[in-house]
Amino acid sequence: MRVVIRADASVWIGSGHIMRCLVLADALKSLGHEVIFACLPLEGNLFSIIEQRGFPISQLSLPENPIVIQHDADYSAWLQRPQEQDAADFISNINHADLVVTDHYAIDHVWQDKVREALQCKLVALDDLRRSHSADLVIDQTLGRKSNDYPTCERVLAGTSYALLSPQFVKHRNRAFCRKTSDNIPRILISMGGVDLPNATSQVINAVVGTYRANFTVLLSPRSPHYQQVKTMCEQIPNVTHLDFSNNMAELMLDHDCAIGAPGTTSWERACLGLPNIVIPLAENQRETSIQLEAAGAALVVQLNEIDSGLVNKLTLITTSWPQYVDANLRICDGLGANRVASEMVNICHPLQQSENQYKLVPASIDDISIVYEWQRHPNTRRFALNPNVPSWEEHLAWMNAKLKSHNDFFYMICEISTGSKVGVVRLDKSGQDYVISIFIDPFRYGKGIATEALRLVDTRHSDLVIKATVLKDNQASQKLFLNAKYRRLTSETFIREPRN
Repeated sequence: MRVVIRADASVWIGSGHIMRCLVLADALKSLGHEVIFACLPLEGNLFSIIEQRGFPISQLSLPENPIVIQHDADYSAWLQRPQEQDAADFISNINHADLVVTDHYAIDHVWQDKVREALQCKLVALDDLRRSHSADLVIDQTLGRKSNDYPTCERVLAGTSYALLSPQFVKHRNRAFCRKTSDNIPRILISMGGVDLPNATSQVINAVVGTYRANFTVLLSPRSPHYQQVKTMCEQIPNVTHLDFSNNMAELMLDHDCAIGAPGTTSWERACLGLPNIVIPLAENQRETSIQLEAAGAALVVQLNEIDSGLVNKLTLITTSWPQYVDANLRICDGLGANRVASEMVNICHPLQQSENQYKLVPASIDDISIVYEWQRHPNTRRFALNPNVPSWEEHLAWMNAKLKSHNDFFYMICEISTGSKVGVVRLDKSGQDYVISIFIDPFRYGKGIATEALRLVDTRHSDLVIKATVLKDNQASQKLFLNAKYRRLTSETFIREPRN
């Protein structure tokens, strides 16, 4: 599958659109698909980073008479030309695409209609602003967003479960559940984005240094017009360290107790790792995310004009309720969004056929501890669990480590063959001479027939075992599942499958 991503970065646009599209591109490339970017060569572009990540760029043409951007919400000016002209330029540069992805506040159904008709391709739109799209799939990772916010779209993936985060965040999430504050002086990460046009970084440093007792790390890239000023300022303050860039943001976030930053994709990164934060919206499109984060108890909001007067007080508030802010962040985002989105995109172009080869069982490992915990504590999973109480992280860690070491039990992850994504769990626990089966599915993949296929795979692999199941009588869907799989009812809540031999 050939995927073309239309996105830009610039001093006005910032880097967020390109960075989240790079995460998506990595996920698609790992599945064997070709990905290229189509971008305008604007001031502050990220061409070098895109190429370093191994993706070619189709460079579009700058107009002879560019539109002057008036303010941070002047989205139509981001293209520097009308949508129709940009679409024509795109079509002339891109001869073929199976799927086109747009992540651009200046692009909507007008551009998309022209490209879909000319290239006869599928189209996916990434958005945060509830705009009108002509797309086969819309992804909006905003906290609290619902699919009905895009009533004219065929398929919508809405909410932070679809946040596009690098795999490093999932890899390090286990450590986040064990977060503890620094023993003596707290460590605070200041990260206002790659550009920080209003120079909020300098304002934050001036407000907190010498007033709030902490060690500070300032992350600001040379792409910022205020880079040299901030760098010089940091060099003159003993308890402030400046970084141009971090190769592993997950580890950097885990090394800090709190963050001060702009909303955006970074908000979901902080949430995935349980990092309490103060958010400072730098643009109009960040205000809704700020409100939602504060309402969720994950962050406190400080406006640009309140940094001097309100920032230190907000830091103190977070410090006094630090564990609650950690928990609230961890509840927001599990970091698995890129896999979910990539899987849906593949299915758009290659719809999965109903077959016996759609899924496979793979032995679980320690790498699966975090994802199993995410599914186990989800309200939809606990609703019909025999034990409705949500386990603590420590309880889950001890339980799953013991299960993985067991020589008597079988613990499988259900994997989607086409994408490699893990979509559920099947366990067979020894009980006397028989086995008790437990099965649960990723709550975001209900209705796809995964459980039915998993039971068929168990039948094939363990045809010689006696398998029993206990299903609450109120769980009619699961009761039907086991009956359809030819399990014999023993009581209103118990079933048995005799050996298939």
